[in-house]
Amino acid sequence: MKQPWIRSAWYDGLFVLAPPFVSLLIVLLLPAAFRNTPHMPLLGWVALVLLVDVSHVYSTLFRTYLDAQRRRRQLGLFVVVPVLCYAAGVALHLASGLLFWRVLAYLAVFHFIRQQYGFLRLYSRHEPTVPYRWLDTAVIYYATIYPLLYWHFSPARNFNWFVDGDFVQLDWPLGRLLATTAYAVLLVLYASKELQQWLQTRRFNLPRNLLVIGTLLSWYFGIVYFNGDLAFTLLNVVSHGIPYLALIWAAGAQPSSVAPRASPSGLWAGKYGAAVFLGVLVMLAYFEEGIWDGLVWREHAAVFGWFQQLPRVADATTLAWLVPLLALPQTTHYVLDGFIWRREKK
Repeated sequence: MKQPWIRSAWYDGLFVLAPPFVSLLIVLLLPAAFRNTPHMPLLGWVALVLLVDVSHVYSTLFRTYLDAQRRRRQLGLFVVVPVLCYAAGVALHLASGLLFWRVLAYLAVFHFIRQQYGFLRLYSRHEPTVPYRWLDTAVIYYATIYPLLYWHFSPARNFNWFVDGDFVQLDWPLGRLLATTAYAVLLVLYASKELQQWLQTRRFNLPRNLLVIGTLLSWYFGIVYFNGDLAFTLLNVVSHGIPYLALIWAAGAQPSSVAPRASPSGLWAGKYGAAVFLGVLVMLAYFEEGIWDGLVWREHAAVFGWFQQLPRVADATTLAWLVPLLALPQTTHYVLDGFIWRREKK
């Protein structure tokens, strides 16, 4: 069968499908201490959080505010979403700082889960509609939901999504057992379906199955098997951020298409287009994190030395107005992402 690549076999394989496998290999090569500890080395934080996680948030700009066609068509959406996100953030933070981070964490989780489903839909777009297609959707969702259930039903882990206590947790062994049993049953059903389909039609959707396997591996090992901040962040961030950047870049050549084949134009043009694209993202990420570190966290002075001259904010009311503003690129990214990949019905 013709494989439903988004752009090409090498592009998808390297930037969309390989990241979870490469991440897991790196984690396995790490010393055991880094796989099961709350300690995050500074270099790991810079490489994973600054250069991948925060940078990928700003890549949404290239499909929204920096895209002239989309800006003309959806200007109202691009104005309203950040305003509403900021207003909701301030209201939540005024009620409770932990409540703000908790809502933001669950919004981020939803965004991460939906990305995997979105890639599944892209890689299933040429497959016929058959009764067992629901299994594909079920397995990609539960590949992410099961580790989250395990996390919620476990004692405190050596990692968090944003801040300590942002997830509601309850040590419930029976809940973990039930979630794990459902996980095993679903995997057996999916594998049986794929085997039956191969025996009957000799059709095997390689990118879809690599996506499913990569999702299973990154979420299971990152959350359930290992209990370390570095292992979780590496598997979580790389498996999400790199494919997202790749999809933004692939769509940049022709904003109206999810998978253009043409050469990049405009902001993407020239042999240095990729360097400009990544350079802009890194600079924006560095500036944002510098302000966070100077005004709020004060955790990475070695990286953000100049920003340490900013006054640290401790007043609760001021933080309630400041923190949602600093988090606005993230919240806007999460919400707009639910709109910018929808294809117009002809």
